[in-house]
Amino acid sequence: MKHSPFPVLPALRLLALAASMTVAFAHADEYSEVSQLVRAGKLSEALNKVDQHLASKPRDPQMRFLKGVIQRDNGKTSDAIATFTRLTEDYPELPEPYNNLAVLYAGQSQFDKARTALEMAIRTNPSYATAHENLGDVYAKLASQAYTKALQLDTANQAVAPKLALIRELFSPGAKGQKPTQVASAAPDKPAPAAQAAPVTPDKSAPTLPGPAPVKAPVTSTTPASAPAATAPAAVPTTSPTVTPPAAKPPAPAMSDSAETREVESAVRAWASAWAAQDMKAYFAKYGKDFATPSGQTRAAWEEERRQRIGNKTNISVKLDNLKITVNGNKASATFRQDYKASGLAVTSRKTLDLAKKGEQWQILKESVGN
Repeated sequence: MKHSPFPVLPALRLLALAASMTVAFAHADEYSEVSQLVRAGKLSEALNKVDQHLASKPRDPQMRFLKGVIQRDNGKTSDAIATFTRLTEDYPELPEPYNNLAVLYAGQSQFDKARTALEMAIRTNPSYATAHENLGDVYAKLASQAYTKALQLDTANQAVAPKLALIRELFSPGAKGQKPTQVASAAPDKPAPAAQAAPVTPDKSAPTLPGPAPVKAPVTSTTPASAPAATAPAAVPTTSPTVTPPAAKPPAPAMSDSAETREVESAVRAWASAWAAQDMKAYFAKYGKDFATPSGQTRAAWEEERRQRIGNKTNISVKLDNLKITVNGNKASATFRQDYKASGLAVTSRKTLDLAKKGEQWQILKESVGN
């Protein structure tokens, strides 16, 4: 199998974190230089540049991510695992390091660890399509192991063989519907050219992920929550209030769409302000009792997780741009660009909030991230 000149990971998809974050204090030229060295196959020089940068900015998540990718491409899998593990510890809100850990574990046939890492990536960003696809691949490989073991224990079981054959066919070279994957670049640069997907060949007991292989990963525009783009709804047009016929006791005039839109906007901005102020009581009050927590967590577990992630930051800034709101009765949707900064980390992403009016308050029922 040919080794790609780009930093790539096997069979499961790598999503380049370098393209998912805007790090205010980093110099784009340094990332570009490292990227060019990697593309030229000068991995040792690229690693030296990364280490020089990290000597003065040791917490830079983008450069640390690049270091993990270069280590993996150099065949230093254990070092890469250590690098990505530390990233998940320092920046648990970023799903991409979890995804890459899963790819590395899968390359070692440690599918249980890969599954756990991918579940963490999805918990961090439920809209992270790459992690969902990878998790499906891992489940398929775990199923293949289980079916193979079942056949070893009961060779007369005629129901198992077709299932195992189906999974092996799914991962065989040239399988119907299998798409070629793309090479992932190491830094914010031009998209890498498409490359042929490497076959996943099962061994005697289970399918295994072979050595370095091209993978699918957008390069120029992803988010920590690298996920499918949320379609921005059109802004709500202003309409005149309906004229009601005279009555003995005329009802109060209905609130116009524009007035309700302003109410929703006020609720969304109050939510962002409470988050930035780390006012957890006000922050949680913006979420309805039937809020759809990520990955089906209990409300208590979700609140505790958010309390830890928000509370351990020295300072937080949440800026909303291009806010667009649609209102339909007592339901509303707000889509915007979110610029988040906290303790040296800066992330820009697209977010959509689905809200409902409860009494006189607009509360969040669901939130999703997309670029």
